[in-house]
Parts: sequence; C-alpha cells; structure tokens
Amino acid sequence: MSRSDTPLHLRKTLWITILFSLISVVSWEFFWRSRGRIPDLPDDKFLWAQTRAKVENPDASSVVIIGSSRTLFNLQIPEWQKMTGVKPIQLSTAGGNPIPVLEDIIEHTNYAGTLIVGVTPGIFFSKISKDSRSWSRTQKRIDFYHKRTYADRLNHFLSIPLQNNLAFLTASENEWADDIDLKSLLRATKWGVRTGKENDPPFNSFQYLDIDRNTRMSDRCAHDTTFANTVKRVWKSHNKKAKKSPKDEAVLYVSKLVKKFKDRGGNIVFLRSPSTGFYKEQEAKNQPREEFWDVLLEKTGVKGYHYDDYESLKNFDCPEWSHLSGEDADKFTNAFVTLLLKDNVLPQPQNN
Repeated sequence: MSRSDTPLHLRKTLWITILFSLISVVSWEFFWRSRGRIPDLPDDKFLWAQTRAKVENPDASSVVIIGSSRTLFNLQIPEWQKMTGVKPIQLSTAGGNPIPVLEDIIEHTNYAGTLIVGVTPGIFFSKISKDSRSWSRTQKRIDFYHKRTYADRLNHFLSIPLQNNLAFLTASENEWADDIDLKSLLRATKWGVRTGKENDPPFNSFQYLDIDRNTRMSDRCAHDTTFANTVKRVWKSHNKKAKKSPKDEAVLYVSKLVKKFKDRGGNIVFLRSPSTGFYKEQEAKNQPREEFWDVLLEKTGVKGYHYDDYESLKNFDCPEWSHLSGEDADKFTNAFVTLLLKDNVLPQPQNN
C-alpha cells in the first residue's frame, strides 16, 4: 500500500503516537535530570567481558588491574595513563574475589605483562570455594566471557549509546535501591506485605562508571555525611557475621598461580588499599596483617604495597570506610604510580 493509499486518520494517529512518545521520553528524562541523575553505564557482565577481551592481544607494556571494589574506585585509569602513557585494563569486580580472574588469565591467556592485584582482606583471604558469594560473583563473569555469543556482543554494542545519553536507563547488575530503570522502579514498589529483605538497609548507588570501567565515587557520597552513613549501615549489615579467615588457604592457592605467571615472565604486584573506621577494625581482627598480608608476600616473593607503609598512601580518609572519593583516588593513583616508577616496577614513560 502506498502512502497515498493510507487513510488520513491512520497517518494522523501514527504521528500523534510518535509525538506523544517523544514528549513522554523527553519529559521522563528531564524529570530525572532535574533530580540530579546523569547517564551512567552499568557495571555488568557485558562490559566486564568486553574489557576482558583486551587481555587476549595485549601490548608488551600493558597493565591489568584485578581486585575488588577498592581497586575499582581507588586506581583511576586517566591518572595512570597520564603518568605512564599506558591505559590499564580494569578487571576488578565489586564484591568479587580476584583469585578466579588471576587463575583465568594465567590458565587461558599468554599474558605476561604487569598484573596489579588488589587485596581486600575479608574477600581475598576468604575460604577457597567456588560456592562462596565473592568467588561466584567473579566466576560468573568469567564464564560469561568464555561463552558469550555474537548476539550478546551486538546487543551490548547497541545499548551503549543509549546508556551513555539517557539517565532514566540507569540500572545495574547490583540492583541498587535507587536504580531508576522501569524494572527497578517496579521492583521497589511496595505491593503489600512481602518476605525477604525488608530488614536490610537500602543500598543506594554511590559510583559512576565509564566505558573503560573507570569508577569514581559520587560527589554525594564523598561530601554528604548523611548519605555516606546509609552505605555504612549496609557494610555493617553485610559484615555482622564476619569471621576470621582460614589461615594460609588463599595464600597457598595463590602462590602456585603466581609461580606459573612469574615463570613465563609476568610481573605481579599486590596492593592493599586504605580502609578506615569499622572496616579497618574488622580487618585487623579477622585478617591480621602479620598472619595474612605478610605471609602472602613471603610465600609468593612478590612486591607488595601496603598503604600503612608509605607516607604518600596512608593519609587518606574513606567517606564510607572502604573507598576513596574521586579527588582522593586521583591523588592515591598518582602516589602509587610514583612508587612503582621509583622502584622500577613499571617501565619509565617515554618522553614524546
């Protein structure tokens, strides 16, 4: 049927529908922007897998960062690149144990560059078990990477422009309490008495993430004490049953992996980022340094940087006990890279 054969009332209906949809989308976007929301990429398995693929054909001077959320927040990619000329590949996972990633890189790639391994004591030194929450969180991303289809890749590729430009599409794999996509809004709606997590404090997003998985703490969390306290309540809720880690279990497992990586010419560095308040007390109690961190360095023979050992790394405050603000993360990255360059752990940047 040609355009001239289409009844006039149907053409009018079509244009009215398009116009109404456009007005609705613009209004909804404007509403969330007026409430301070901005476009933000989700830190999901799709973006992680896209980043993991970069390890398959790395440059000889490449750097890969693995760890939990502290290395996500505290090591800033733009700052690192500015100082060294190298853009690190960020493969840390919030709440995830980095050991499965270490194993995956060593067993399934020929990578022999520099690995920065973030050590968050309660996660890194936890029981070696594929059923544990922190291990499985990371392992699921690794499994997805090895099994992803071309349809998965295309779907993610097409979603990026929309997520980069529309705030109301903001969602996450973590299911933050303040996600604003339609699915999350419906999930947050109270439909009467429900069982489950009613007693858990709401866990609101306190980060922003870009296409390189560079992650920064939101200004609200960094400067609004009331908001930061909501995150602290979540940390206390998640850790109220925290126990002392099994001694040497993780160290022995990692030692074998490290030896294999070093034997093929790889360079590995451990990093212990700052923690304060509740987390610092818990970690000192459940993963005392002399029984875990010190033993890790001794058994692996690897260079390690503990924030408490360096004046340039130790004087930072974590707004919610566990991560640095964006401004402090820039300073921390600068200080850490300066130490790596001074110790010849990284090659000196070439002058252009």
